[in-house]
Amino acid sequence: MKLSNQVSDPDLLRQVTTFVAIIGSILVNTFSNFYPLNGVNIGDLSNTLFSEVKVTPANYAFAIWGLIYIGLIAFAIYQLQPTQRRNPRLQRSGYLLAFACVSQCVWIYLFLDRFFLASIIPMFGILLSLIGTYQRLGIGQQSVSRQERWFIHIPISIYLGWITVASVVNVAIALYSINWNGWGMPSTLWTVMMMIVSALIAALMTIQGHDTAYRLVIVWALVAIAVRQIDTPFITMTGAVLAIILILVNLVVKLTSFTKTW
Repeated sequence: MKLSNQVSDPDLLRQVTTFVAIIGSILVNTFSNFYPLNGVNIGDLSNTLFSEVKVTPANYAFAIWGLIYIGLIAFAIYQLQPTQRRNPRLQRSGYLLAFACVSQCVWIYLFLDRFFLASIIPMFGILLSLIGTYQRLGIGQQSVSRQERWFIHIPISIYLGWITVASVVNVAIALYSINWNGWGMPSTLWTVMMMIVSALIAALMTIQGHDTAYRLVIVWALVAIAVRQIDTPFITMTGAVLAIILILVNLVVKLTSFTKTW
């Protein structure tokens, strides 16, 4: 009877599904790098077919996936604990993170199979699922234990931060693949506009939610774009200025919060 109750427990099912989805997405991504479709991995495609897409960060920036996956593994294990089964924030988030992981697997194979325009759909599936997860967990809005902040909130903030950037890059790549001319505007100007939009989103997240992790990921991406486009001063200067502004915004928010506590 006890085993039957466990099997039919919707919260246990959610925990197991989330765990399997996270581990599965990591395995799919790893497999796609070692055994990519058509013998070319995502990095190779970005560096060859889309080397002219100026909003793409420098190669070193993608090392952040290691941090993202470490965070997601920590999330998967932490949420699987029996003590977290009735966590109301995890209950509210439901299967959204699992859906994001499945969407990521779909995106990988659409992109590798060169369906670049179609790959926007699962990319926005990841983005919207993570936004929903972020909101339902109350990240930056609710006080939680130190463990929950490190194992739940911060992993989602980092993941969402990078997917925010990845969504912009994905759209730029898809448009480039169909030879869109940007309504006649120079690609450098489009790149700067997209960098500014990303920075504005990060600033709002920092101000409204006091989310340092999300902001740092955007800073990381902006600096990496500036580094990749070091021969284009307009982009490089924009990236440097926006990164400094975001750091200052974060400091002001922290100082304001500290002052209020006194």
